[in-house]
Amino acid sequence: MPTRSVCVFCGSRSGVRPAYAEAARAAGRMIAANGWRLVYGAGDVGLMGEAARAAQAAGAATFGVIPEHLLGRESGRRDLTTVVVTEDMHERKKVMFMNSDAIAVLPGGAGSLDEFFEVLTWAQIGLHRKPILLLDVEGYWQPLIALLDHVIAEGFADASLRGHFRAVPDVPALEADLAAVFS
Repeated sequence: MPTRSVCVFCGSRSGVRPAYAEAARAAGRMIAANGWRLVYGAGDVGLMGEAARAAQAAGAATFGVIPEHLLGRESGRRDLTTVVVTEDMHERKKVMFMNSDAIAVLPGGAGSLDEFFEVLTWAQIGLHRKPILLLDVEGYWQPLIALLDHVIAEGFADASLRGHFRAVPDVPALEADLAAVFS
């Protein structure tokens, strides 16, 4: 059976709560413990760096994708198993998506939201069936989920939109969902 790959979208910042970095490290270790590969944005900063360092330290293969213009800004890691430098952000998202079997979205900012909405839109229009899991650290994603419920209630999306992603409260729940999908 080929190695499964988990694409992790998350912040290039650490956020204000220590729980965010702790969850990123735990997710990285969990990916390694299961023999899965981490696919992520190749940065060495914020939650990206936390997840990657933890995954690498625990023995995971790492596949990083970074656009040329962010190499200096996000301090791209050079010691990953695989590094792909893309021309732009659009290509970055495509390469990350194409090289993963599931998507885990950890706390993050505009970039993480962009990544989430792109793969959610692709799922909504039938382009993929990969699981999209929001790691809802200390309720971080609850306002987003409320917004999506509002979008549905106001008639701008079908209720089936909620079926294209799932929020999980912690890394053990994330692991259980991924293991179920990969079995």
